[in-house]
Amino acid sequence: MFNLFYILAILWLIRTFKNVLFWVYLWQLKEYHIGRLKDHFSTSKGRGLILSYGLAFKIFLIIVFVFSSGFDSFLFGLLFLIYLAESAIFVRQVLRKNFKKPVFTFKAILLTTLGGLIPVLFVIWAQNKNLAWLLGFDIILPIIISAVVLFFQPFFVIKRNMVLSYAKEKIKEFPNVKVIAITGSYGKTSTKEFLTTILSKKFNVLSTSKHQNSEIGVANSILNNLNKEHEIFIAEVGAYNKGKVKEVCNIIKPKIGIVTGVNEQHMALFGSLDNLLSGEGGREMAEILAKDGLLVVNGDNKYCMDLIKRFHGEERIYTESNKNLNADIWTESVSVSKDHLSFIAKNKKGEMANFYVNVLGRQNVQNLLGAILVASELGMSFHEISQALKEIKEEQAGMTLTLNKHGINIIDSSYSSNPDGVMAELDYLSVFENKKFIVMPCLIELGEKAGHTHEQIGKKIGQVCNMAVVTSRDYFAEIKKGAEESGMKPTNILFCEKPEDIYSIITLFAKAGDAVLLEGRVPAGLIKLLK
Repeated sequence: MFNLFYILAILWLIRTFKNVLFWVYLWQLKEYHIGRLKDHFSTSKGRGLILSYGLAFKIFLIIVFVFSSGFDSFLFGLLFLIYLAESAIFVRQVLRKNFKKPVFTFKAILLTTLGGLIPVLFVIWAQNKNLAWLLGFDIILPIIISAVVLFFQPFFVIKRNMVLSYAKEKIKEFPNVKVIAITGSYGKTSTKEFLTTILSKKFNVLSTSKHQNSEIGVANSILNNLNKEHEIFIAEVGAYNKGKVKEVCNIIKPKIGIVTGVNEQHMALFGSLDNLLSGEGGREMAEILAKDGLLVVNGDNKYCMDLIKRFHGEERIYTESNKNLNADIWTESVSVSKDHLSFIAKNKKGEMANFYVNVLGRQNVQNLLGAILVASELGMSFHEISQALKEIKEEQAGMTLTLNKHGINIIDSSYSSNPDGVMAELDYLSVFENKKFIVMPCLIELGEKAGHTHEQIGKKIGQVCNMAVVTSRDYFAEIKKGAEESGMKPTNILFCEKPEDIYSIITLFAKAGDAVLLEGRVPAGLIKLLK
């Protein structure tokens, strides 16, 4: 029996290591932020991690084992089969490279190593114990990994503060570098990418890596990449708590600050609208800019315009239309095609030019205007900017268009999503003439307005799409209600999680020339199947 226990222990360790990888991955995905992880458990997928049938069955087995001899041959055999099946599934996933694992940074390696060592020590201790202990460990493993993460968090906070301090000292060595900070609920990355491309035609520019907008991401960019050759440093600044934007801006001391747009996307994390407006809304950045900096805002966003009213410094406003406010730059004759944008831009200086850019969707007009305005403030002419924009690639805007082997247009906007982005990308989808499909999960971290927001998204889906597939259950009912109110048939809005099933639905109903929008974090396997 002891030999059999060793085999059982090996199987148990294999499947337990899979779960260690998953929980470290989940913590890393949520940026080791307790609020984000907590919010995850309010979603259907999050609840499924702790309220599953498999977990209930293991609790039942624990009760059975406690009232048995512990090594009853039938119960042992049942447990052996369970762990054999779970181990085989993991091995299969490893061979297919489709299991969840963290990006192996130093922190993730340390947490995974310690998280993996604990089960080894535990199974050595448990070899002469009731097998219920193994089942009990399965149930509390998430708590154990979370305890490991939280135990080491203070040490990583100390390291983080040291990194921020080093970055603050290093950037002081380059007083002639002009720093541009970009914040907002949406549009940050695209604006940064556009501005980097434009300014690089005339200046030596360093910008933070794509989607690396945390305080550590900004600091590492300074420490690893900033040098005396750089003339401009562009930092994308994101936040999930009040005070984070201020912390970063106190390090980099921006001379120009851009607020791209604000919505309720991270309301659940900030805790209140006032906290959100302080961080992503730009108030913290504006406080630092007020002395001698320039604040640039999106005039089409009401929260940005409220910020301007509070600001006591030099400001600039960009907007698609100059009808209702005295903007510094605006557009005329916007044309949206399947593979590009074109528009005429005018400014207060009297400059006017036609801009042609290979990006998808009208929503990028705002981000482009912000970049054009800042480049103009730094001395570039509209002609120079127009030439630079020709080098922008569609992936810099976070959305790409490809034609798959069936001739279906696949619009990939799967990195992230927010309410304004969904609405804008549905507008872009309407450009296509044939049948239109959307595949999307419900949005997260919206707070108390989540239900209403999803209902509005559903209405827009009903106006634009022929069919919708929602990949998470949380606000499916609200999306469906909104879509039906706009005239969509109930049978045309579906809930489906499995990539293979979604792929079957799309290939069954979509034909060459139709368009499929992949919005937000849809299953990765689906993207591979469709493309």
